Amino acid sequence: MTTAEFNQCVDQHSDAVYRFILKNIKDQDKASDVVQDSFTKMWEKVKEIPVDKARSYLFTTAYHTLIDSIRKDQRMTVFDDFKHDRETVENGYSDLKEILDEAVAKLPPIQRSVLMLRDYEGYPYDEIGQMTNLNESQVKVYIFRARSFLKSYIKNLDSVI
Repeated sequence: MTTAEFNQCVDQHSDAVYRFILKNIKDQDKASDVVQDSFTKMWEKVKEIPVDKARSYLFTTAYHTLIDSIRKDQRMTVFDDFKHDRETVENGYSDLKEILDEAVAKLPPIQRSVLMLRDYEGYPYDEIGQMTNLNESQVKVYIFRARSFLKSYIKNLDSVI
């Protein structure tokens, strides 16, 4: 890949990578850092990456950088999920998008990632498997479980609101 092709890749895919990362971690600064780290890692191997594989390489690198960031944050911070649940009920959210975003945030990181790659970014199962180092049937299982959780979460809106 040449420098011009790398710059074109940045122009074409930076927004999609940023959206994908932001949907997973909900922090604009951290999402920007992960995207920047991903492009830095890609730049370090720019001569080894074929142009037709650049998008896949970029999303794979971004996914792995995201997982590393999440693991790092988990070591540094302890989350209190039950306290978060109580705050949500007390605030009385009635917007379906906010409720859906909250439900997606409750998914395990792997389910959230594969669901975002499939439903928000439109990747096929086999490419998601390559990005996440899972086989295609594992990807389908994680997506099914994530969708089932979301369906049951939204179905029980009375208990959420």
